[in-house]
Amino acid sequence: MADIDLLSAAAREAGELALTYFRKDPKTWPKGETSIVSEADIALDRLLAERLLTARPDYGWLSEETVDDPAQRARHRVFVVDPIDGTKGFLAGGNEWTISLAVVEEGRPVAAALFAPVLETMFEAVVGKGAFRDGTRISVSARTELAGANVAGSRRLVREALEFASIPLEYRGFVSSLAYRFALVATGEIDVAIARPGAYDWDLAASDLLVHEAGGRLADLSGRRPRYNGPDRRHPTLLASTPALSDAMASLVEKAERERSG
Repeated sequence: MADIDLLSAAAREAGELALTYFRKDPKTWPKGETSIVSEADIALDRLLAERLLTARPDYGWLSEETVDDPAQRARHRVFVVDPIDGTKGFLAGGNEWTISLAVVEEGRPVAAALFAPVLETMFEAVVGKGAFRDGTRISVSARTELAGANVAGSRRLVREALEFASIPLEYRGFVSSLAYRFALVATGEIDVAIARPGAYDWDLAASDLLVHEAGGRLADLSGRRPRYNGPDRRHPTLLASTPALSDAMASLVEKAERERSG
């Protein structure tokens, strides 16, 4: 079985399990200062580890809900997993939460599956072979001018960036799953998506490959592509967009960040 088939099958099975907890008030507890985790996150993490590592015992493992193991992450290929991306949205009964799975090799994703169980939507990508939603090839929008672009991201960050724009921009709204937010850039439904500083590898790896295989660009404000499974698994501000809009939007966000920092 190819890696992409394995990821897709595991994501669908995890989606079925997630729906048994969805809108049924699962147990939750705090994680860190601002995050929350549920019993559903833990159950999906265990299921995915069993399915994926049984099939690929020579692969490593990096998951939001598993204690970090440097020996696992030292493997040539590593599964990078977010059992439920958008847990707060999941717990609130929203639709836009996902199961985000990727295989990373030498710092970059080479296969990815992103599944939205409530929407019954599967995104898939393999490096060099394009990106797909439910079996249909997808691509970023053809927009080349920032005026009128559809932008999604943190309300505050987008609002601050818009204040520096002398052109009209459309705010799509906040999408609780960062992976899904970036996937909508890959489909062309959003022209630009912004992630504020602090996103982790597991939030990004799958949608990163989707965006790039759909002809888009996902990078920091200096234009550098993220690297995964490195010493620091957190990332700076990131933009996903069509290549033609990337530099202009990065300039707006950079101005907003400088203004905020004084």
